Amino acid sequence: MNGTSHWSERIAGILKQLAESRNLDAQQISSIPVVVQKPPKPELGDLAVPLFPFARVFRTSPQQIAEDVCGHLIHEGEQASAAGGYLNIRVDLAAAADELFEQIAFLKDSYGHTQQLKGVKAMVEFSCPNTNKPLHLGHLRNDTLGESVSRILKANGGDVKKVNLINDRGIHICKSMAAYREFGEGKTPEKEKKKSDHFVGEYYVKYAAWEKQGPKAEETARKMLLDWEQGDPETVELWKTMNQWAVEGIEETYAKTRISFDEVYYESRTYEAGREEVLKGLESGVFYRDEEGTVWVDLEDAGLDKKVLLRKDGTSLYLTQDIGTAILRHQQWPFDMMVYVVGSEQQYHFRVLFHVLGLLGFSWAERMHHLSYGMVNLPEGKMKSREGKVVDADDLIDELVRMAKEEIIEKGREEIVGDLDETSMNIALGALNYYLLQVSPAKDMVFDPKKSIEFTGNTGPYLQYMGARISSMLEKFEKQSSSYDGAAPDTSLLVRTDERELIKILQRFPKAVTQAGQEKNPSVLCSYLYELTSTFSRFYHEAPVLRAETKELAVTRIQLCRAMLQVMKNGCSLLGIPFLETM
Repeated sequence: MNGTSHWSERIAGILKQLAESRNLDAQQISSIPVVVQKPPKPELGDLAVPLFPFARVFRTSPQQIAEDVCGHLIHEGEQASAAGGYLNIRVDLAAAADELFEQIAFLKDSYGHTQQLKGVKAMVEFSCPNTNKPLHLGHLRNDTLGESVSRILKANGGDVKKVNLINDRGIHICKSMAAYREFGEGKTPEKEKKKSDHFVGEYYVKYAAWEKQGPKAEETARKMLLDWEQGDPETVELWKTMNQWAVEGIEETYAKTRISFDEVYYESRTYEAGREEVLKGLESGVFYRDEEGTVWVDLEDAGLDKKVLLRKDGTSLYLTQDIGTAILRHQQWPFDMMVYVVGSEQQYHFRVLFHVLGLLGFSWAERMHHLSYGMVNLPEGKMKSREGKVVDADDLIDELVRMAKEEIIEKGREEIVGDLDETSMNIALGALNYYLLQVSPAKDMVFDPKKSIEFTGNTGPYLQYMGARISSMLEKFEKQSSSYDGAAPDTSLLVRTDERELIKILQRFPKAVTQAGQEKNPSVLCSYLYELTSTFSRFYHEAPVLRAETKELAVTRIQLCRAMLQVMKNGCSLLGIPFLETM
């Protein structure tokens, strides 16, 4: 199908001709944009052009203008109609479908990929866990979003580097350490038979309870932070031990959820670089020190506040560390785009960070972007890490796997799916990733495990199920292919409304990938895939494929199904949804 720009230009040309033939101001007509839309109902046509903006210049009704333009198009051999002031156009899809199917068959996994970001080095930072607790549901949204956005940017031609920053130092880490020193009694994850990051997380919760009893807890944690920064051997050894426990456990969860990174940074190794940069800024007069010795930056001219960069005792803050890490990364890998996937509560932090980097003279700070995402709550309310009221990532995944397994067993499909455990895990990941990504990142959301795992409706398992059905049908066709010998595909036979809609939706996939990349918003692809599979479902239930009226129609519909399957695979891959041939 010719693009909308083609039709805009063509309709604009006809309107200009009509204006000139009536001695009207053709230049004024040319200044009004021709908008090409999707009709509200497929049966109206493939494209719709509202003619209302031209009524005043033509001094006649939009309906009359639509009829006049329609007459020109019909004379030129097009299918068009006028209704309610709209020009409705029906495009000859046969040639476009032939080209589409050929393109998809040739490009395979690359169909939909674009060159929008060709030559652009894009770094994406996501996950960034603290080493004082295991990953929870909020981390899962971060991880899923970061992984998917990275894949989408890569599909748009970008040179993408996925990075993680392990927050392994600071007062929050010392809180778990202080509680362990106070209550640990030499216990280890091995002795307690607990996953190592869960073991560390228990002491973060213990600290919160201890803190309520009086000032001793906070005093201990503050003292421990100073001891660590001064290199106290006993404190550093405890820090190494507990960090190793936390990181090993977190890496197990990454492996389970299939999240990966090209490089992992540790705050303990980058925070000093930030302090050095702040001291340089102090010397050059960008920052200032108050009478107590605290280093500040005044951002009031930028509509921001004053911000502490170094405490009076010389210890660093998150902002200090982020300044140093950003500069270090750009020195190592000069990025053209830097995307931070971090919760919406840190919006102010990143506004300050980007502005401070600009004050320090780093022009590339203008190319940094905070991909802010909303809170993830449960149907029963908010999560609170300090009180231990969180949805643990490992527990949630295990629960989704259990529910997927029960569904397979209930339908008696254990033998069909093959490896029950692996299939259940794939379904669980499909449910988790799709449910977390279908909501626009900026919005808060409620995660409902039961709804996410449903095999019908707007869910990951539904997409997986449709993919498995198409795979099964294509497998049957291959086994019966000799029955269709001599039959050649003929796309002019695809005249049903749902067939035409499928062709148009398949053509739109590269645009959906482009839009998702520009907006850094995987929900664009979720909406696209749901529209695609829903349309295919209607077609599948109403139009026989293998038993079509003629062999020619059967092989043509098979061609459509092959294209459909490839686009589903490509789209699911960008969202981190495992594709299943049997389910």
